[in-house]
Amino acid sequence: MRRFSIFIGLLVAMCYASCESNKHENKEETKYLVSSPIQMDTSITKDYVCQIHSIRHIELRALEKGYLQHIYVDEGQHVKKGQRMFHIMPNVYQADLQKAKAEAEVAEIEYKNTKLLADGNVVSANELAMAKAELDRAKAEVSLAETHLGFTDIRAPFDGIMDHLEVREGSLLDEGELLTKLSDNSKMWVYFNVPEAEYLDYITTTKKSEKQQVELLMANNKKFNQAGIVETIEGEFNHETGNIAFRATFPNPEGILRHGETGSILMKVPLDKAMLIPQKATFEVLDKKFVFVLDENGTVQQREIVVGAELPHLFVVEKGLSLNDKVLLEGIRMVRNGEKIHYEFEKPESVLSHLELYAE
Repeated sequence: MRRFSIFIGLLVAMCYASCESNKHENKEETKYLVSSPIQMDTSITKDYVCQIHSIRHIELRALEKGYLQHIYVDEGQHVKKGQRMFHIMPNVYQADLQKAKAEAEVAEIEYKNTKLLADGNVVSANELAMAKAELDRAKAEVSLAETHLGFTDIRAPFDGIMDHLEVREGSLLDEGELLTKLSDNSKMWVYFNVPEAEYLDYITTTKKSEKQQVELLMANNKKFNQAGIVETIEGEFNHETGNIAFRATFPNPEGILRHGETGSILMKVPLDKAMLIPQKATFEVLDKKFVFVLDENGTVQQREIVVGAELPHLFVVEKGLSLNDKVLLEGIRMVRNGEKIHYEFEKPESVLSHLELYAE
């Protein structure tokens, strides 16, 4: 019985040693995929918070005092240029016009009589000039009264969309009182702020003869169906934020965009000779990004990198790597810093062909 126990013990020990030997061999035989960074021209899409404005957005105000007699439009209504919108009770202004016309008729009669006398050398030329001046003053009063009467009819200065009605029929209006607002949404001006460094990149790489095309991401996270053009840049930076305002113009044929909306401008920025590595080759430690780099002996060394921009499945590396470095692509959670590994090198062009790369 004792011999049998010894035999079983030896058998277990041999099996354990065999398993350990197999594990060690499997570990040594594991090969990890590595590659190098690649340098190429590409572009990234940057987004900027924006404010959307109508190309024309004005306040309509009463130009005369009086009671608001009629409102011919409604909130949100499309109006045409010249369309009547409001009518202020005109009685007082009609009376003023009639009075001015009567005084003008009297002045004209006096002028004609004075002219006849002046032609007969009965009165002096100065008296004729005074009569002429009085006639001109009376005509000016007629014109002024007609203008005041015309102000009682408020018409649309351009095609647009009505905003909220600030008054109701029967309201007693003061001169200058706000009636409503009118927006011309045929085109939209979209303003967005760009940091100084990005402005300098833009202004030095964009040709003056070319207009930068941009896209608009609306508040519902969908892209607007029209492309915009960057047309103007403001004259000075905001010293508090360090930004400068750009303005892009978007056509708005379907009237989807309205004054006061918000969104994000999407602008493509070219990157010349950018160094790219797959995102899957990186890992984070305390908000810093690292990769494993292999030395000439096949030993992995942890190295910090600085990421300048992000592409689909790729990072643009600004600092920390060179084109000749070998970077571990797979198994970064299975190796330790300073560990020697067996690896297989794959050309970076081949690695990128398996990624969804959008580069130009």
